[in-house]
Amino acid sequence: MGVAFRNRSGPDQDCMHYAVELRPPGLTARIDDVVAWVGDGGLPAFLDGPAADYRGWDGERSRQTLDRDLTVSAVFRSGGHVGLTWAVQPWRQSAGEWGASVTTWLEAGEQMASLAADVRAFLTEEQQ
Repeated sequence: MGVAFRNRSGPDQDCMHYAVELRPPGLTARIDDVVAWVGDGGLPAFLDGPAADYRGWDGERSRQTLDRDLTVSAVFRSGGHVGLTWAVQPWRQSAGEWGASVTTWLEAGEQMASLAADVRAFLTEEQQ
């Protein structure tokens, strides 16, 4: 069970395209051509928030790509754990009407910081 980022490509210096795979038990859901705008901080900046707030927060935090094909929501639970719900739903009409989500649980602090760093490295030149 989990989430995987794949097939990163950058048509120009302002944006990055990639695929997201969700793998709940018994299913693989994949969405291609998710767009990350390099200058807006995007998903890595969103993940930095829960990493920095390792002591917790109230309510749900959420981040959505501009095309609304990837949404990530974060909640804090007792015991210092963060639940990240990753939801994909293609915005293109030709893709049909479907959506999928999976929730992953990480320890607040180091595991969240490591995830944010991994996503940042994937979406930037640091990986090459």
